[in-house]
Amino acid sequence: MSSFAITYDYLCPFARIANELVLMAQEAGAGHQVTFRAFSLEQVHLDEDATPVWEADPPPSGVLALRYGLAVRERFPDRFPAAHLALFAVRHEHGDDLNDPAVLDAAVASAGLDPRRVAAAAAEADVAKALAADHNWAVDEHRVFGVPTFVSDERAVFVRLMRRAPDGEAARASLDRLLDMIGSWTDLNEFKATRIPR
Repeated sequence: MSSFAITYDYLCPFARIANELVLMAQEAGAGHQVTFRAFSLEQVHLDEDATPVWEADPPPSGVLALRYGLAVRERFPDRFPAAHLALFAVRHEHGDDLNDPAVLDAAVASAGLDPRRVAAAAAEADVAKALAADHNWAVDEHRVFGVPTFVSDERAVFVRLMRRAPDGEAARASLDRLLDMIGSWTDLNEFKATRIPR
């Protein structure tokens, strides 16, 4: 068993694949201690003197969804895995708008949550602070630039997986392989295919 964090932004299809993989592996008995950390791709692209996305009104693309996810993580942690997957599905499965509160309400309702309670929690200042804390932790302490990034001990590794795991055992095997590379093969800095066979 190992302990690691994984970053996410609901805008990113690669974050969806990796976060889903982690959740499927855990469901299949992987037993890792995992922290899911929100990271705003919109914040990364802001000018230095611009208002941070967690303070902007209205929030930029994807930020309201991040707030919903954080509200669930902080207030209803037992429902976070289901809500996390449902929020990723909004864009990457259904093609819906991550800025539409009605769409986000339906996503969290599908995970067995009261959407009014989640929306109310998402609007609270401590959820904005949690987004700022997660994002700044990733950038300031680990030089994270995108999602998904796995952070284990003092090593942070940006990962792009091209396919979703077909089942829990495949997810667990893939995650074990990833964590082994991250933890034990510290000489590897970059490994990128020039094309993906289809």
